[in-house]
Amino acid sequence: MAEPLKNEYSPDFVRRLAKLAADAEPAFDAAGFERAVLDEAWGTMELKARTRRVSSLLGQYLPADYDRALDILYKIEGGFRGLTHLIFPDFVEQYGLASEHWERSMEALQRFTKGSTAEFAVRPFLIREPERMLRQMAVWAENESEHVRRLASEGCRPRLPWAQALPAFKKDPAPLLPILEKLRQDESLYVRKSVANNLNDIAKDHPGVVIETARRWQGIHPHTDWIIRHGCRTLIRAADPDIMSLFGYADSEEGGPLADVLAWQVTPERIAIGGQTGLSYRLRVREGESVRLRIEYGIYFVKASGKTSRKLFLLTDKTSPGGSMIEGARTHRWADLSTRKHYPGEHRVVLVINGRETASALLQLGTGEDLLHNQ
Repeated sequence: MAEPLKNEYSPDFVRRLAKLAADAEPAFDAAGFERAVLDEAWGTMELKARTRRVSSLLGQYLPADYDRALDILYKIEGGFRGLTHLIFPDFVEQYGLASEHWERSMEALQRFTKGSTAEFAVRPFLIREPERMLRQMAVWAENESEHVRRLASEGCRPRLPWAQALPAFKKDPAPLLPILEKLRQDESLYVRKSVANNLNDIAKDHPGVVIETARRWQGIHPHTDWIIRHGCRTLIRAADPDIMSLFGYADSEEGGPLADVLAWQVTPERIAIGGQTGLSYRLRVREGESVRLRIEYGIYFVKASGKTSRKLFLLTDKTSPGGSMIEGARTHRWADLSTRKHYPGEHRVVLVINGRETASALLQLGTGEDLLHNQ
């Protein structure tokens, strides 16, 4: 089993941080800082809580003068990367929000984002002074560092996971579009992924905005085409007709069904939670011109309430000649995940072609004991 991410913030990490801070500032009480961080509650804290505990106590043990405290952090932040580096932008979020600290905080966020990310730390600034912060992000969008350019997009995502919400931009994403425009041809895949994710966030509340943007951007540059393709993924999964047409997917309402389903098998029909299912399909594409097909399988997962909710999984996405055969197989695993817990009951497994369910099978999921008793 993988080590929990929170364990990146280990006692050894805390001791090393305390030593580096004391080396940079002799007045820093390293022993007191260690005791305060590693108190009796430390073992019960998860990742975000540990990040906040460390950065908050840094603010208490470093000099009260914000500029001086930042100077000390600048001396030691190079010794950390990734998750443990998040304490530095988090310090800015906690102690640098006041207007008098603005310029210094922007400098610090731009610097610290290169060691991990400041995408979470910028959000309170966006909420507090949105217009001013968006002007800053527009400047960052033209920075030579891909990390800083990514911050311009990632930090203002309306639905950034595990982050403070931005209700104003969920309601009206228009102020974000000029920043995304600046980054639509970015040479960095790291940045392009962020722009696509921002568009995908917007699509969940304002699909029309993203559809219009995709139409304007399509064909401008290969990088831009990549962005809109990935930024429209939620709309593609939902088979939005405008997006399906934009990306060249065939419409089953024109000329009859896109393909005849010759076989759709889900085996075994009874499976225990933690087991796996084999899926196989065989199709014949309709005669005539080549068609672009997105073939998925969907599972109507049983929820704790007993109701069901469908989730789609991609099988293939390609253009196929008329009259051709398409077949394939996939294994689906029913192990619980951090993002999905399985519940016993009848699950419907469907084959989906360009957003339309074309075949269905039933599968009984249960515990080992459930299946044994119901045989």
